[in-house]
Order: sequence, then C-alpha cells, then structure tokens
Amino acid sequence: MAAPDFVAPNFYAEATASAHTEPRAIFRQLFKGILALVEAVADFVSCAAGFVATYCLCASLPFGASVHQPAHRIATQCAIFGFFVVFLQIRDGAYSAGGGLLQIRETERAIRVPAQAAFLLWIGSLLLGLSLPGFVLLLAAFLVSLILIFQKKVLFAVIRRLQQKENRFDRVVVYGPSDSGRSVLSALLDSPRLGLLPVAMIDVRSDSGGPNILAMGYRGRPAIPVHSGPLTSSLLESLGCDFLLIATPDLPSHALRDAVRAATQIGSEVACLSGPADQTPEWSEWIDVDGLHFSSPKRPSSSWLYAFAKRIADLVFSSVLLLVLAPLLILIAVLVRLDSPGHALFVQKRVGLNGDLFDMYKFRSMFADAAMYAPSPTSSSDPRITRIGRFLRRASLDELPQLINVFMGTMSLVGPRPEMPFIVERYDARQRQRLAVVPGITGPWQLSADRAYPIHSNIEYDLYYIRNRTFVMDLAILIHTAFFAVRGGI
Repeated sequence: MAAPDFVAPNFYAEATASAHTEPRAIFRQLFKGILALVEAVADFVSCAAGFVATYCLCASLPFGASVHQPAHRIATQCAIFGFFVVFLQIRDGAYSAGGGLLQIRETERAIRVPAQAAFLLWIGSLLLGLSLPGFVLLLAAFLVSLILIFQKKVLFAVIRRLQQKENRFDRVVVYGPSDSGRSVLSALLDSPRLGLLPVAMIDVRSDSGGPNILAMGYRGRPAIPVHSGPLTSSLLESLGCDFLLIATPDLPSHALRDAVRAATQIGSEVACLSGPADQTPEWSEWIDVDGLHFSSPKRPSSSWLYAFAKRIADLVFSSVLLLVLAPLLILIAVLVRLDSPGHALFVQKRVGLNGDLFDMYKFRSMFADAAMYAPSPTSSSDPRITRIGRFLRRASLDELPQLINVFMGTMSLVGPRPEMPFIVERYDARQRQRLAVVPGITGPWQLSADRAYPIHSNIEYDLYYIRNRTFVMDLAILIHTAFFAVRGGI
C-alpha cells in the first residue's frame, strides 16, 4: 500500500541557526515532560477514586458485608491497581504519543487498561492467598474506565484552552497540498501534548485562490486560515510562524530549499516529511511522532473471534435500538412526508464488502426530484435539502434506518462509510482497500473535521481503522460518536 501523501519513511528536523529556536525547543520538551507527569498522577488518582467508589457502592448493597475489607487493605489495593494502570499506560506509550486520531486511542486505552489492571490484581490476589471478590474487580474496571474517559476529556480541554491563550506554545504553519495539509492540521489540533499550536496553512498551489477559512473541527474549535503560495519569509513572519511543517514528500528540491531558507530567515524551526512514497511497504502502521506520521510494515489482520463478536454485537445492538427507537422512527417518517412530497425512506445502491452492491436505507433529507446519484451536499444551505432534512442531517438522524442494514449484515455499526457506485468506479488500488471490510454507520472519518470533504480524498482514517481494528476500538468509536452527535459535529 502506498503511504498517504504526507507520510514518508524518514522524518528529519532541521533546526535553524537562530538562537530563538533553542528556548522554544526547551520549553516544548519541558511541557511534554510536565504534562506526562500530570497525566500519570491524574490517572493514578482517578483509579484510586474509582476503586474506593466501587467498595462504597458494594458496601451499600444487601450483600455488602461480604466485601468488607480493612481500610489499610483497601488503600493497598487502590495503590496497586493505580500503579498497574499507570504502568500499562506507560508500556503502551500513552504519555509520549501525540494523541491524534481524535483521541479514539485514548478512549480505547481507558476501556482496555483498567480491565487488564483488574486481571493482574486478581492474579496477584490468588497467588498471595488474599480474598478479593471478583465482582468488585469487574465493577472497579467499569467505573474506572468511565472516570478515565471523563478525566481525559477534561484534561485535554484544559490543555487546549491553555494552548490557545499561552503565547509560549510554538505557532505552527503547515506547507503542502490542501488534502494532506488538512490531515496534518487535524492531527495537530487533536494532539495537545505536543505543545504545537497550528495557526495557518499555505497551499503549495499558487493558483488555489485567495485566503479562505478551513473549518477544522467541532463547534468552538478554531478555524485555520488557508493562504495560497508562494511561501515567503514575509508571509511566515506575518503569521508569527515558530515552526514550519512541510507536509509533502515530493516537493522539488529547489522549492524545499526556498522553504527552509524562508523559515531560517525569521528564526523558525523546520520539519519535513521526505522520501518517495513508493518506497514505503505495501501496508504500513501509523506511528505518531511529534504529531506527524511515520510508517512501518504491518499486515492488517482480523481474527475469527473478532469477526464473530462484532457480528453478534451488531445483531444485538441493532435489534435493541430498532425496538427502542421505533416511536422516534415513526415520528421522523411522518415529519418527512409532511415536509415535502415523496417517500419517507430513501433507498440507494451502495458498494459494500468486496465490491458487492446493496440497498442502503436513509430518511429522505432532500427533495424527491433531486438526482439520486450525485455528490453529497457539503453545506446545510444546499438547495436540494429540505427543511426537516437540514435538522435530520445536523443531528445525524437521517442515518437511523441504516440499523436495518446492520441487522441484515450488509453494514456494521462501525466501519468505513459505503460509497456510491459511480465514485467507487474511479477508485485507485489504494482506495479500493476500503472495500476489504464491511462498511459501517460510523467510523474515524465520520468523527473527523475532514468529514466535510469527500471520503475518497481522506481515506487515511479508514485505512488506519482497517489495519488496527479491534472490538475495543469499535467500542471507543461508538462512544466518541455519541459525544459527536450530542455536540452537533461540524
């Protein structure tokens, strides 16, 4: 598999001769170290609080007397459990990674690590002959997961607020094609550990038009201005650039020299993704390094156990949701019919697993005379969208009938979005890899700021999911989807 345009086998950082860069680099490293320590302490405290809350909850139950433990023993168990969680997080690189990909991996760890820590504590209690009820550990793992997810969101929100207000963070300008530039900016915005604040993007295409605003996330998140080329020292200085990221590996050597020279003239640091993309392995694993992505060989794999568990979960959840949401589905169908002439359900052929066509169901959000197979609307002001359709699309309620597809097995709750046939016909070999798994209702791309742009031009999210998918990751994506739906998306 060819790597994304902005991924390369080698990443090099060329520091400038200016004395202004060294204090910023020292501050950035100090910030990372302090933040890692704060996160570790916060995780330890969260685990201890969750363990104490578990004992308090169990003690209030009718069988509470059976779980009574001396205070010193509970304190020891809390400390050991917290130590295991922090140790497993360190072993997993949780405090050193950039934290991009919308914090999905953070949520996955918050679900997985407490369960692993509880298992280790249970094994230890058996070896030492201690009486530690198993259901206490199960409940502790569940409560600690919830506390960690909430704590991570609060901590990252605080970091983002400091990042936007504190002028000591490096102001980053991304230089490269618009598609890869958007992906790098998204990763930076979702990687507050790095101490890098993206402030602008410069499109390498000199004819890309005047400055425009690139919406980079949820409501309340910053919008990043996009400037057309060429890159000059005066432009970088006007943007207050401290760090220039060159987000294209195939930049001509003369253009690369000019970009580095422009950055060094104003004392800015430079980092570049370099090397021909065709030298990367067919499949590559994304490794987050300083907010950007390296690649290393890794074959995608999916065990039969994962496939079986995923299908069972799809059947159970789709059945339950269809029953619970039946009154809402009927209400939406009536509103769609009253709002404009036409059927309430919109049925369209989409491309699924291995290129097979299937009927995908949605609530109709556009007028009945709109072309059935045409590029999807990218703005709520699209004249094809009905009044009720604007609300349905905003709240993602138009996708609810796809629970029928999930129940039937043509779709899954989590997976790459299915595309229309006329788009898939133009896929290249790399894009066709999306067809290797069952399509889904939600996935990493749907949660990203890049969902405002065509799927096939932002497939890095889907390819990452295909290479790394696990049952816990699916669960983490569903949790993030719930937060995304509540906040209204982009």
